[in-house]
Amino acid sequence: MAESNHTPQVTTRQEGGDPRSARRRFPGQPGQIAYARRFVARQLAESPELTTATLLTSELATNAITHSASGCDTGKFEVCVQLGPGWARVEVRDLGSTTEAPRPQHRDPYDTAEHGRGLDMVEALASKWGTEPRRDGRGRQVWFELVWDGDDRP
Repeated sequence: MAESNHTPQVTTRQEGGDPRSARRRFPGQPGQIAYARRFVARQLAESPELTTATLLTSELATNAITHSASGCDTGKFEVCVQLGPGWARVEVRDLGSTTEAPRPQHRDPYDTAEHGRGLDMVEALASKWGTEPRRDGRGRQVWFELVWDGDDRP
């Protein structure tokens, strides 16, 4: 699928020992999930948790466009990454939903249904995760944190 002509907004900040942070806004289209994964992969390029971070980002971005107003014609979602020595936090911010807050389904591992395991995976692989209303009141943010052992490089 061709990349959208939408020019993404990318912000990066690093001050001394503070965590690095970056964010990017994406159109709420299924083809943009791959771009969200690549964005996170660039931020965590040297992390041993790169694969886990991109997998979980894909799950949260998919949920944002499937279960919120972010998936509407003019919808969008935003991915924010914070990275420090031995940890990372990824937030996916959507435009909100009329349904209840996201939660794992805890499905039977032998259940053959195609959908409903994304947040179970987030819960199993992340060090911490959660969901909360966005500070600006325009939707929800779902986040996960990963922690790893190693040197002081992010």
